[in-house]
Amino acid sequence: MLSPSGITFRLKQEAANLFLLATRPGLRAPAQPRPLALLPDPLPVAAALRSSPFAREIVRLADSILGHRIPLLAHTVDTGPRIDWRRDYVHHVSTPPVYFRRIPYLDFARAGDHKVVWEMNRHQHMLLLAQAWLLTSDDRYLARIVSHLESWWEQNHFQRGINWASALEVAFRAISWIWVFHWTGHTMTPGFRSRLLEELYRHGLHLEFNLSVYFSPNTHLLGEAVALHALGVLFPGWPRSSGWRRLGRKHILEQMDRQVLADGFHFELSPYYHLYALDMFVFHHLLEPLPCPRLATLRAMADCLDLVAGPARRLPALGDDDGGRFFHPYGRRERFCRATLATCALLFPGAQWRFDPGDLAEQAAWWLGAQALDQVPGPPCARASRLLPSAGLAVMTSGDLHVLADAGPFGEGNAGHSHADTLSVTARRGDEEILIDAGTFTYVSDPGWRDWFRGTAAHNTIRIAGLDQAVAAGPFRWTQKPAAAVPAWTSNPESDYLAASCSYRGFTHRRRVWLLKSEELLVVCDEIAGPPGGHELEQFWHLATAAAAVRLSLAGAGPPEHSEGGEHGWRSTVFGSKEPAPVICLRRTGALPAVLAAALDLSSAPQPASLTLEPGGVLRWRRGAREFRLPIKENR
Repeated sequence: MLSPSGITFRLKQEAANLFLLATRPGLRAPAQPRPLALLPDPLPVAAALRSSPFAREIVRLADSILGHRIPLLAHTVDTGPRIDWRRDYVHHVSTPPVYFRRIPYLDFARAGDHKVVWEMNRHQHMLLLAQAWLLTSDDRYLARIVSHLESWWEQNHFQRGINWASALEVAFRAISWIWVFHWTGHTMTPGFRSRLLEELYRHGLHLEFNLSVYFSPNTHLLGEAVALHALGVLFPGWPRSSGWRRLGRKHILEQMDRQVLADGFHFELSPYYHLYALDMFVFHHLLEPLPCPRLATLRAMADCLDLVAGPARRLPALGDDDGGRFFHPYGRRERFCRATLATCALLFPGAQWRFDPGDLAEQAAWWLGAQALDQVPGPPCARASRLLPSAGLAVMTSGDLHVLADAGPFGEGNAGHSHADTLSVTARRGDEEILIDAGTFTYVSDPGWRDWFRGTAAHNTIRIAGLDQAVAAGPFRWTQKPAAAVPAWTSNPESDYLAASCSYRGFTHRRRVWLLKSEELLVVCDEIAGPPGGHELEQFWHLATAAAAVRLSLAGAGPPEHSEGGEHGWRSTVFGSKEPAPVICLRRTGALPAVLAAALDLSSAPQPASLTLEPGGVLRWRRGAREFRLPIKENR
């Protein structure tokens, strides 16, 4: 429930919205035909990229858009020659152009999947068209930008319809229009340019009076503040610009202090939302530099991103992945972090974050200028294992081995973007995925699938008595969240060791994880305690491929159950799509306490092995003539 101050704030917002709605015809901004001086000149960037693989991909995607096929999350939607901008093209549902507060956007039956609608209405595809024009001088791309904007204005009058229902989506769209104006504004007719600026000004007014201070004070509020500040800074001649600049800056600095944990990770505890926030802060910093203490926070965020991405620089699917991106939401999702890391590497020259020169084309060149493309990465540095204590994320690494253990709590507040994945583990060797996270798939299109993909059974951890670690209360809320703790963490050249626990509804799951580096072996020991009686325990292992099963040895119960698809064997690599994936479940029913164990061979040539729990608290792993014994009993 909202506090009295929150209620007062919302009442003031609604009064302002009604005033804006009543005075809409008079909401006009003075024209500003000059270039946006704080943003880099795009012409040298386009000239430098013209023959690159990036340019060829941009033109390919832009040609698809010319053919009315727009890339959208896991889909390419065919809109036909006239786009219905309020339509969910995947589920074939449209909403009326009524006052935005009357849109039931969380009701899938009435509004479709709002995520699908909003993703297209962020208008990031128009940046592709603008880039394609800069790269080819083909005026067809400019004509399509004009026709799309004109049809959008016709169908989405100020504060009417689903595309005004989320202030964050208004912010994303405003950022896209800023880039389109900066890159192509000099080609626009005076009348069209004036209309675009007028609509941008109205977006700023909507943001000013609809900031998510109480509703979604997370990346929503941050993104809205970044867009409002950008409008204030880039269009200083507008009547409310100075106020927008101050208000946006105020919220950005406050949210950096609030949303970034002491170890540098974002408080949603999702790498994808961490990336969102980092990109927003970086973009803001380029428009108005952050003060030194907060610049250190920005660098810590980039360091955290590099840490969890690992040697392969792939974004792990921990918590929600909504499929979007602040600037360039195209291509393979797990590679999204590469462009951001490359941009940050240029902002912080002393850092040794690795990047390929090709990573610079997606973001750094357009944000920093063509000179960014002249930069070359420094020598690769050895990565060290590390615990992020506030986030509860343990990264275990050795050479190209990368293990991520989630030993942290759920996210802030309602933990809307958290999954019930405490004590889950993922692992990869170089580019080879081994243990995976199932992903996200959906937010509102199917409540059953939403709950499964964020439920405990979709992660490499223990499910007790068929219960998730918390109780789902709608698509973006958890109740009865578990208590998580990390009593021990050590790391040295020979091994990494993590001891962590997760307690909920009378049960305690204690997991210990060892990465034995010279053996290239990951060992997991689970101890489960709880009330008397018989309880079902399920230890899940989600694999990238069926062939990876040879790496896994299990102990503590009967023969493991193998499946693909069915009740638990699924994976979503892109929001909106799912596919069968192999999963192994070690199941035991009986009294507590109980012990289950697993060993994962991370070597380059894995072979079948056995794992046994021996008397005296010793784990014995054997593969042919190779044998390893690990004492697991502790004095407590």
